[in-house]
This record gives sequence, structure tokens and C-alpha cells, in this order.
Amino acid sequence: MSGADQAPDEFGQIERLFRPLTRGAPEAFDLLDDAAAIPGRPGHDLIVTKDAMVEGVHFLPSDPPDLVARKLLRVNLSDLAAKGAEPYGYFLATAWPRTFGWEARKQFASGLAVDGERFGLVLLGGDTVSTPGPLSLSLTMLGWAPTGRMVRRSGARPGDLLMVSGTIGDGLLGLKAAHGDVSDPDGYLAGRYRVPNPRLDLREFLRATATAAADVSDGLIADAGHIAKASGVRARIELERVPLSAAARAWAAAQADLFEALSELAAGGDDYEVVCTAPRPLEGFTVIGAIEQGEGVELSWRGETRRPAKSGWKHG
Repeated sequence: MSGADQAPDEFGQIERLFRPLTRGAPEAFDLLDDAAAIPGRPGHDLIVTKDAMVEGVHFLPSDPPDLVARKLLRVNLSDLAAKGAEPYGYFLATAWPRTFGWEARKQFASGLAVDGERFGLVLLGGDTVSTPGPLSLSLTMLGWAPTGRMVRRSGARPGDLLMVSGTIGDGLLGLKAAHGDVSDPDGYLAGRYRVPNPRLDLREFLRATATAAADVSDGLIADAGHIAKASGVRARIELERVPLSAAARAWAAAQADLFEALSELAAGGDDYEVVCTAPRPLEGFTVIGAIEQGEGVELSWRGETRRPAKSGWKHG
């Protein structure tokens, strides 16, 4: 991420890096204005979400710029997935440090282009500024959901099943692998950390049946807790039922205390799966517990109630 190469001024960067990402959408006005005009979509609500990423906190300084860009898009798309929303477009703000030069910025824009095409996104506007560091990025994502059918966190009720998509713990182990602390010969774990997969494929199932949902960004325990708090209920997680990848199972089996190992995986962030509740099992999800009267999150391990050492990621 060398800063030795010469970058155009702000408006030159917008023209060369970001205007192509509008994909010709008329509502973006070729990024020549200070705002976009979003047309309404009959029968739909406009869903808006926002996530930021900071170098050294959400990604490593050595991560390739194109993968950083793709992760930025995908963590926001994960929020839309949990709401049962269809992606539409985004606003981007970048704070470039001097060390993040023109070549790195071009690589960053190429990553946005790759996933913008993949997920049908258009860039609608934003801002570029300079900073003494670190690289800081903010993205506001827009999507559509049928009117009144966005899946909220607050609808869980006692008797609902608690479920999660995919596998849990790969994001945490992927960060460890990126640091060289966990063996990752095929790069699977680091790939899960650097380029998560937003579960947009599940939105129809969520809209049809889910009573509540959240994306697993802070950790399964923490994000189940967000649903519990918003819904005024208790979420019971049966730890032995939490789905794991082969790599995560192997790592857990090698630890001195299996409960503590599985708890650590369930508390780790960056999985970007979806945790949800529903009165019956949903296709694409694994049942991992239930919703009960009470509050907070309760861990069950082989029939016994246990308390985890950590519940998930929290920013100070």
C-alpha cells in the first residue's frame, strides 16, 4: 500500500475510480452533484443500513485493497440479508492516509467493481477525504423489502426455535489464521475472514417465516442477545448443536477444554451468517436452541446451563 505513486486530486479520483461504479444509474447524476435522487419503488420500503471499517480493527494493514473493498460491501450486504431485503445501491466515504497511494486506491475501486457487478449494486454518492491514518471507510447500503415485511430483531416469542445459517467460528479462526496463529493450509479460514459471504440467498425464507433475525457480526452469542433484548425474551443456545466447519471442529477438538473452545467460537465475530427465530425450522438453517420467557442469553452444554467467559465483540 505504498504512497509513492501520484494520485489525482479529489475530483479526478471520483471521475476515474468511482464514476464507473454508478453503472450509469441516472439517480447518481454521474457523481457530479452533492446528492442522489432515489426514486420510489411501489409496494416496497427503502431499507438503509450503515457499517464502518477501520484498518487494524476490522481488517489487517497487509490485506489486499480489493479484498478490503469487497469486505466493506459484504458486511453491509449481510445486514440487508438479515432484514430480508434486496440490495440496491450504496454511498461510500473514504478517509485515505498518505500511505494508501494511487495504485492501492485503484485496487480498492476494482474490488468494489467486482462485487458491485456480482450483487447488482450501484454507487450513488459519497465523499473522499485525507487522514493522517489509519485507513477508515464508511458505507451506507440501501435495499428494498416488501412494505411492512422487513424482518426486525424484536419479533421473537417464547416457543420459537433459535436457528443459525452456515457455520460459526470461521471468522474468528480466520483472523487467527491471517495472523499465522492457526494452521490454514488451503486458505479457507482466512478467506472466510477477508471475504465473507452475505446470506442474501436466504431472504425469501426469512420474509416468509422468521419472527426475528440479525446478522452474526459481533458473534453468535452477542447477536442472539441483540434479538433477545429487542424482543424481551431469553435465547437459549445448545452449544453442541451449533454448526461448525471441518476446520473449526478440528481446532476445537485440539483444545484442552471443549466447552471453552466452542464458547470461544460462538462468541467470535466476523461470521456474517444469520441468526433467526421462527415457530418452525427454516430451510438453510440449523436449529441451535429456543426462545423462552426471561432475558439475555443462556448457554446449554450437554443438558447443563453454563455461562460463557465471553459474549462477543464490543467496541469501546
